[in-house]
Amino acid sequence: MPADGVGAWVAPMLEQAVFESGAHSAGSAALLQRLSEMVFVDGARRYVNALPPGSEGWLGALRDRHVGRAIALLHGDPAQAWTLEELGRRVGLSRSALHERFVALTGLAPMQYLANWRMQCGARLLREAPTSVAAIALEVGYDSEAAFSRAFKRATGLPPGAWRRAQAASNAGQRGDAT
Repeated sequence: MPADGVGAWVAPMLEQAVFESGAHSAGSAALLQRLSEMVFVDGARRYVNALPPGSEGWLGALRDRHVGRAIALLHGDPAQAWTLEELGRRVGLSRSALHERFVALTGLAPMQYLANWRMQCGARLLREAPTSVAAIALEVGYDSEAAFSRAFKRATGLPPGAWRRAQAASNAGQRGDAT
């Protein structure tokens, strides 16, 4: 991203980040993390806003008020029993108009996008939370552990439990504490 066009608040924040990175004061690491998140969000927002109208892909789709709203709804509540009709009603489009627009901008049908998002959410929970596979299945919108496990294996090639163990082993190996 070009340096020009940053918000007026960004330059002082970057100066503070430079100061904090050399100061090593109490709380510097936490402050630097938050500053980096804010600067990243500003850059991402500027990038999305600079995309030409009709840009394809996930970021381009966020600019479309209907598809962007649909994505926000799906991300906000992946466990909801979404239907194309309900999603269309909530964003103010017919089912067919939403489907056509969603596919044109993201390359995926809305329900296919939702299934992919649920898998990403499930993978994150398997990696980060010591929660049972059954609880994760419910949290990401599956009625049963078996249904989630089948979908997860189809998406990743491994059942959730085996995938979780492989991730834990890989992370342990990267930290150097593998047994």
